[in-house]
Amino acid sequence: MVNVEEALKILSDNGINLLSERLKVSAALEQVLAVDVVSPIDMPSFNQSAMDGYAFNFHPDQKSYNVVAEVAAGSANNPKLNKGEGARIFTGAMVPDDANIVVQQEWIDRVADVATITESVQIGRNIRLQGEQIKKGSIALEKGTLITPAAVGFLTGLGIAEIEVYQNPKIALITTGNELVKVGQDLKPGQIYESNSEMLAAVLSHYNFNDYSLDTVADNYDATRNMIRSAIDNSDVVILTGGISVGDYDFVGKALQEIAVSELFYKINQKPGKPIYVGKKEGTLIAGLPGNPAAALTCFYMYILPAMHQMIGKGFNGLEKIEIPLGENYTKKGSRAEFLKAKIVDGEAFVLGMQSSAMLRSFSVSQALVFIPSTTSSVAKNDLVTAYKLT
Repeated sequence: MVNVEEALKILSDNGINLLSERLKVSAALEQVLAVDVVSPIDMPSFNQSAMDGYAFNFHPDQKSYNVVAEVAAGSANNPKLNKGEGARIFTGAMVPDDANIVVQQEWIDRVADVATITESVQIGRNIRLQGEQIKKGSIALEKGTLITPAAVGFLTGLGIAEIEVYQNPKIALITTGNELVKVGQDLKPGQIYESNSEMLAAVLSHYNFNDYSLDTVADNYDATRNMIRSAIDNSDVVILTGGISVGDYDFVGKALQEIAVSELFYKINQKPGKPIYVGKKEGTLIAGLPGNPAAALTCFYMYILPAMHQMIGKGFNGLEKIEIPLGENYTKKGSRAEFLKAKIVDGEAFVLGMQSSAMLRSFSVSQALVFIPSTTSSVAKNDLVTAYKLT
């Protein structure tokens, strides 16, 4: 058995890097660049007007100019402007070579073909210089950058149609247990509705891991082993819930051993979620989560989510980590570390009731997991604690 910090370090040190793929920029949202992107052009590619107004061959001692031309956005018109001359110009248009200022139209008094500047101005005003945002050949976005909507716009504006990003993992979700039935069926004595797969599928989708399959296997050794073996052969991540403890009908651990999965750790000194298994085989990450739903979700958030983020180039990062004062005294029972469902009210964390590993009611309204280390027995009101934000 390892402690929380050891488990996180083991996972981080044994990260799996997925291959990259080339996608259209518009299809790569929320994925991570696998290589640097180099700009193929200057941006802007010409001196560009930032305003609707007038471009002048400007001299500080002169206020009035003859308007001799017009330049619209998209036009290649580059009129000759002598001293004392200007051109009507529009936002985004190419500034004539002879112009050294663009004055917005609100600061111009125009009578016939004479435009008079009514405010104090300086050379260079309202001109977006060629290459001002980025020069041709410079790195536009670095490897490891998350593709956001703004990044899509930036890359498209550079004329880049495709980029190299890390592949999203293929994920197999497998739930185990003879007692499980699907929603919609009548419960018989001793049965419960299977919720872990729907819960984990929801959290995967929340983090844009959408390539997953769902399967259920009964408590049968051969069936369990065969399903796990097939999942490993066809997936980058295999997540199992239940069957990982040491009961007579817990076959997951035995099956993983026969399949020759390399164990990274088994059991963590924490509550909830002590019986968690994590291993690797041929580039596939295998996680055996506890069957109790609150324990399974806690373990996913704390260990599997950062490991999956690391796979796709986001680094070993999971839930946002904050320091926050506890809103009341808390005394821990036992020596295990604890992850406590909590609400955040007026900048303080308040531990909720119903902390059992089998209960999702408090989890469904919690906003954070408060971490109490194994070395801490009690926390006083207003003491700072580490918390992992759920919302």
